[in-house]
Amino acid sequence: MSDILCRPFSCRRGNLTIRGHVFRKNTGVLPTIIICHGFMANQRSVRHYAKLAASIGFAAFTFDFCGGCVIGKSDGRQSEMSVLTEVEDLKAVIGYIKTRDDTDSSRISLMGCSQGGVVCALTAAQIPDEIERLILFYPAFCIPDDARRGKMMFARFDPDNIPPVVSRFPMRLGAVYVKDVINMNIFEEITGYNGPVLLVHGTKDNIVDISYSRKAKEIYKNCEYLEIEGAGHSFNKMHDRVAMDALKKFLSGRV
Repeated sequence: MSDILCRPFSCRRGNLTIRGHVFRKNTGVLPTIIICHGFMANQRSVRHYAKLAASIGFAAFTFDFCGGCVIGKSDGRQSEMSVLTEVEDLKAVIGYIKTRDDTDSSRISLMGCSQGGVVCALTAAQIPDEIERLILFYPAFCIPDDARRGKMMFARFDPDNIPPVVSRFPMRLGAVYVKDVINMNIFEEITGYNGPVLLVHGTKDNIVDISYSRKAKEIYKNCEYLEIEGAGHSFNKMHDRVAMDALKKFLSGRV
């Protein structure tokens, strides 16, 4: 992959700057894939997927969600971040990509891990005609249910009396993180996308139960579904090789 170039980019969502990188071969106008990191992570956690996509002919974009990282490069406060603000971040990146002359704006795919998968699924359902394909690795479709239970990762709160700050460490989460999803029916929200979907989940995921992906695969009409036996949340190297093989197969021949 030595012929892959990595270049920074930035765009705006309102008064916030989103910062990321594009991985690509320096050849012509390319189809695009935007790869979204999960909760607390940053764009570095998905760059190996970007390099894989770039190696087979995509312009692969990664970026830090505004306020969505423990350590990130984009603007924004953690206390103002939610799944829905991240959807707006992603839409801003999509809008930016459409202004570039080295990407095919009619061929944009989305990929997301964990919370990033939820963000991609919601975005694809909202603008289905603009998204060519959708890739979801262990998508955290449990987030609305977790909010209703008052247990979201390390945050504990009364869902009937949501405090202004629901967590202070390792991320300072505000009430908006809960309020934006607590009344959401995630499986109704994602039904608007009918394009090709690759959905990958581990059978030993103790953060997002695999039952959520099993239900999602029944909703998506054009879904390639893979369960990785023994894999947890965030794949280890062995399980990631299996996931990456599936990703390469899903993307190959469509460049």
